Amino acid sequence: MARRILISGASIAGNAVAALLATRGFDVTVVERAPAFRDGGQNIDIRGVGREVLRRMGLEQAALDRGTGEEGTVWVNEDGSPAASFITEELGQDGPTAEMEILRGDLARLLYDAARERAGYLFDDRIERINQDDAGARVTFASGTSETFDAVVIAEGVGSATREQVFAGENDPRWMDMTIAYFTIPRAPGDDRTWRWYNAPGKRSVSLRPDRHGTTRAMLCLSRQAEGEQDWSADRQKAFLREQFAGAGWQTDRVLAGMADTDDFYLDVLRQVRIPRWSRGCVVLTGDAAWCVTPLGGVGSTLAVTGAYVLAGELSRHDRIEDAFTAYEEQMRPMVAEGQGTPKFAPRLMHPESRLGIKLLHGTLAIASMPAVRSVATKLVGSPGKEPDLSRYA
Repeated sequence: MARRILISGASIAGNAVAALLATRGFDVTVVERAPAFRDGGQNIDIRGVGREVLRRMGLEQAALDRGTGEEGTVWVNEDGSPAASFITEELGQDGPTAEMEILRGDLARLLYDAARERAGYLFDDRIERINQDDAGARVTFASGTSETFDAVVIAEGVGSATREQVFAGENDPRWMDMTIAYFTIPRAPGDDRTWRWYNAPGKRSVSLRPDRHGTTRAMLCLSRQAEGEQDWSADRQKAFLREQFAGAGWQTDRVLAGMADTDDFYLDVLRQVRIPRWSRGCVVLTGDAAWCVTPLGGVGSTLAVTGAYVLAGELSRHDRIEDAFTAYEEQMRPMVAEGQGTPKFAPRLMHPESRLGIKLLHGTLAIASMPAVRSVATKLVGSPGKEPDLSRYA
């Protein structure tokens, strides 16, 4: 009989694992607390080994075809004039904007479509309890039903409740002193195909990024220590942002006005997941639930699809679940460790306190964008880290 695998979470990591395991003949069920598949979400990118994974899954070209169309990254002054530009076509390689820029929901949709023909999905439900014994994992769902699985994959994200149940007290998060709000606003005639990044005094930044859906993706960033903002209500979060960004300049008033009516507002206080082990018995963590590097690491989505590929490959190679999980962790730990290596002072450097600091930042970026040095500078952006050996799964 095929091994029965339960996956909790239907975003990028969960859908990728589901597609890969189902293709290999596993009996896969995915449980997701949302009432239906969730599109939406902000820009992500896939680089290096992640591109190879999508290529092996037959999804690389489809992901490129569904890209945001972002053509580069431009730091702008308060009047909108460019202070420094990194145009992807001129770089000849991935820079701040990667060749494969895609919305979270669009990539998750590709993976979901690849999985759902062979995997079963339980929406509007979640894991209530997991009891492990020699027979596997007995899972009780919030809906009241119970089933036994050979393994459970937790792919719920950085705030995973199931992780906290199975690995209680083991996560020691690393807070990155950065709060970011993401949301979609109406597109304006002056919006172009670049990621425009504006710095305001007070360690604030405002970003506008293109998509292929006729709208614009906005980000508001604050470099500051966490005060529990991620747990506030959306109304309180929005009021906080209006207060913090009042008078910031450039297109901030437009962004704040769009925030009032958006239907996909999301605020997060960035923190890395630091946990000494990714499995216990027949339960394993993957994606942000295991290792969230935060957007500052630049490789979160690359890690999600790569981790899914390695996990599925090791489950296919080993008879014992525990041996598969051990090998998966050995393969992925080095890449994760490098991805989590972003120093905490990095957000501060990119979010100066004063106008003088912003002027110095722009000057540094302008030098880095010059043809003579930009090829070296861009190699430091979004490095995929120490990649696992995919030849093990050929």
